[in-house]
Amino acid sequence: MAFDYDKYIRPGKLPHIWCPGCGHGIVMKGLIRAIDTLKLDTKNTAIVSGIGCASRLPGYMDCCTLHTAHGRAAAFATGVKMAKPEMNVLLVGGDGDGVAIGGNHFIHACRRNIDMTYIILNNKIYGMTGGQFSPATPTGAKASTTPYGNPDPPFDIAKLAIGAGATFVARGTAYHATQIDKLIVEAIQHKGFSVVEILDDCPTTYGRRNKFKSVIEMMNHLKEIAVPVKAAEKMTAEQLKGKVLTGVLFKEERPEYTGEYAKVIERAQAK
Repeated sequence: MAFDYDKYIRPGKLPHIWCPGCGHGIVMKGLIRAIDTLKLDTKNTAIVSGIGCASRLPGYMDCCTLHTAHGRAAAFATGVKMAKPEMNVLLVGGDGDGVAIGGNHFIHACRRNIDMTYIILNNKIYGMTGGQFSPATPTGAKASTTPYGNPDPPFDIAKLAIGAGATFVARGTAYHATQIDKLIVEAIQHKGFSVVEILDDCPTTYGRRNKFKSVIEMMNHLKEIAVPVKAAEKMTAEQLKGKVLTGVLFKEERPEYTGEYAKVIERAQAK
């Protein structure tokens, strides 16, 4: 029997606005399967986003949703979690929204280790707002603002999250669709700030400029560069050149922020 996605979709919101071949729909289906696997109460689950193609995702979901200003998803989500620590708080956004204009909020959410899950759909471009290069655009790649090739080195978003203090960091791809929900499930179950980076494709503003002939070619590229963490342990540095690791990249236990903040309130009230 086919999985029933409809019960998690807000009535009257489809069809979606994503371009044909965009991987965002694949990620949304993975998120829905994760919510279903964990049997999360959708009335007690907040999905927060900023601005951009990926940030339109919560609008289709029949949960508590918050569509905020550009780059401010982590700040608004922090407010939700602090006001209602019992809620399941998820963030969804793109690479530009998350680590460019939202970069400062992102690193401080990681640092605090607040119990939220941030799903970053990394398609290496600002897809909705004009095709500008983002902090994840590969060096040499073309965008509307780098027509002769991007001179900047890209962020490794997963490493940035680890360095900033996130206690669960994972990476998947839109090609490996059946892995997405498993990574999100583990991220939500983790008590602390979790980041799940999904390498995605943007056929319209990235693929066309960078001479990908089709969506299939873009998806196959994701397949070719992805190496599971366990497989990478048996590979040489030369074999791993140009590859990206997938799976759970980092996990540790550390005091969670809302719990620690509650202790501060207790101490203050005792005095």
